Amino acid sequence: MAIHLIGKKCVSCEGDIPPFTPAQIAEYRASLKTNWEVVDGKKLHQEFKFKDFTDAMIFVNKVADLAENEGHHPDLHIFYNRVIVELTTHAIKGLSENDFIVAAKIEVL
Repeated sequence: MAIHLIGKKCVSCEGDIPPFTPAQIAEYRASLKTNWEVVDGKKLHQEFKFKDFTDAMIFVNKVADLAENEGHHPDLHIFYNRVIVELTTHAIKGLSENDFIVAAKIEVL
């Protein structure tokens, strides 16, 4: 059953919840539309490719605005026309629902 992430809002996490289990990760990952890689069960990773640097930076700025609105911030790596996005919940040293909410919202940018 697909989890509807787009309509959800990130909630503050201060380390008071456990990181997702492998089963939870699989369930939430199945709700994403693109192929986010799960790294070591602790991080979502995806590379996005663009026509040029300008288009890559437009995307990065949209991700930054989204992250600020959600209060959950990805790591962004910029390489001319490629952007790597990595999501993790640092406070719990793993993945939480917040990571999947932001990933789903990035997919529609």
